[in-house]
Amino acid sequence: MAGLTLAALGVVFGDIGTSPLYTVKECFSEFTGLKPVPADVLGILSLITWALIVIVTLKYVLVVMRADNRGEGGVLALMALVSRRSELSPRRRNIYLVLGMAGAALFYGDCLLTPAVTVLGAVEGLKVASPALEPLIVPIALCVLVALFAVQKFGTGRVGRLFGPVTLVWFIILFVLGVRQIIQTPEVLAALSPHYAINFMLRHGIVAFVALGAVTLAVTGAEALYADMGHFGRRPIRFAWLVIVLPSLLANYYGQGGLLLTDPTAMENPFFRLAPEWALYPMIALATLASVIASQATISGAFSMAQQAALLGLCPRVKILHTSASEFGQIYVPAVNWLQLVGVVALVLAFKSSTNLAAAYGIAVTGTMLIDTILVFAMAVSVWKWGWVPAVAVFGSIALVDITLISSNMLKFLEGGWVPLAFATLIFTALWTWMKGRNAVAMREQEGSLPMETLLSSINPSRVHRPQGTAVYLTAFSGNAPNCLLHNLKHNEVLHEQVVLLTVQVPDEPYVPPNARAQVTHLGKGVHHVILRYGFMEQPDVPRDLAPLAERGVPFDPMRTSYFVGRNSFVEANRPLLPRWQEKLFLVLARLASNAGDFFQLPANRVVELGSRIEI
Repeated sequence: MAGLTLAALGVVFGDIGTSPLYTVKECFSEFTGLKPVPADVLGILSLITWALIVIVTLKYVLVVMRADNRGEGGVLALMALVSRRSELSPRRRNIYLVLGMAGAALFYGDCLLTPAVTVLGAVEGLKVASPALEPLIVPIALCVLVALFAVQKFGTGRVGRLFGPVTLVWFIILFVLGVRQIIQTPEVLAALSPHYAINFMLRHGIVAFVALGAVTLAVTGAEALYADMGHFGRRPIRFAWLVIVLPSLLANYYGQGGLLLTDPTAMENPFFRLAPEWALYPMIALATLASVIASQATISGAFSMAQQAALLGLCPRVKILHTSASEFGQIYVPAVNWLQLVGVVALVLAFKSSTNLAAAYGIAVTGTMLIDTILVFAMAVSVWKWGWVPAVAVFGSIALVDITLISSNMLKFLEGGWVPLAFATLIFTALWTWMKGRNAVAMREQEGSLPMETLLSSINPSRVHRPQGTAVYLTAFSGNAPNCLLHNLKHNEVLHEQVVLLTVQVPDEPYVPPNARAQVTHLGKGVHHVILRYGFMEQPDVPRDLAPLAERGVPFDPMRTSYFVGRNSFVEANRPLLPRWQEKLFLVLARLASNAGDFFQLPANRVVELGSRIEI
């Protein structure tokens, strides 16, 4: 329990743990127009307090974390869970699918902003230490970010062991700095009463609504509690939040509020002004390290999301490199890594400060939160068997909070809020296009397919050469002969002595137990149909999982086995199955997809690719 709690601190709470760097400062920025007068300071602190209690503690820790897909959390795991039921209509399943893809797209929008805003927020402490260092802030932040993305290919195993202890030190210091100031201004604790939040909203009206967009910054990263549940389990995450993280965050926020009560000029950067002058540079270094840890969590999350989406068929296959031989889940996805780096560097150069970036922050996060609420509501009604009245009462209230926060953040649309939405729209369009394109390809392939039984009965033994060894043909259709097999017969008149028709399936569950991995059907004449099942959190390894099937009558000698993979090229059809713009986008995505041999970890010297042209 202690070890998992410590590890969870570094991975799960890095994002929300660095929110004190900029949240209070942004609540009193030019965008809100608020001044740090006592009534408003207490009102903002009360809003932050109850946002942390209602959104993080009540919603995620107590309710949403109950909706696990065999221990796994996250928007795609939740989508797979609620859409798994056989009685669902195709229309409702498509709705859940769209919500899951939208949540994944918004998550990637958040993945761009988190490294940029946290690293800039940490390095900006240099301006507090010495105004003359301000011109160095952006160059230093860029160097830190480039170095962070550059080391991803080496893996995060060793560095990850430092995440927990460093983050624990970070939260202890947050707590100590906050309590140190609270002792000097104990009157700030009055903000624990929701009376101050309600009074603030009533007094300021539209200004208070605008300020909610800044208050949202205090809960960014809340969805990580749910997304990372599979790595650590409910209990360590809940324990870490309630015992360590929440008290430390509240203490620091109240310390910053107390400082503003005594010195309103600290509004420029209340977080770093909490630290004694002699500790300023060490605090900047520690804050930068904490921001790197928060960024690392989003980068690793982006890698995992890409792997899940590829296995679920929502995006093209991506090249995945394993950075640890012993620890599952440590992967590196080069395409995602470098695209993220380009996006993050562009954001830093365009916005130049955490204040400007904060205007773009929040929309993607609150959008993901609302999608989580809708999907968990569906889960409560259909799986947990809640009645409609309690389900609507609980999740309707939660959705009202989510919608309010989204609406307040939308006021920042022109100030930069459009950036994550634009990026999420691009991602969603690509995911939707890929799914529609795959369905179109499957339809075209089925039009010209031939049932395997028909093919076997029509084979003339005197015309077909049957070399020794095993040929493995990858096929998406269980009952039909794959195109590459048909091409091999037609052009080469070759059918190996042993033939394995291999179908890889990914059910709506994170892991498949070893005893349910393979299903074998013997079709006769040396032909076997094998179905390998992988969860969407697993990495397929076809040679590894074919080897044990020798005991079940499927001959498999690694040195005498060849893998035949279809290498399809897609062309425009006279009778297109997709709109022209979507068809062109699908063709681009298909060219970017990694080949099946790499994705399924087939030995490169045993793979034979046979191409065909498919009109879509």
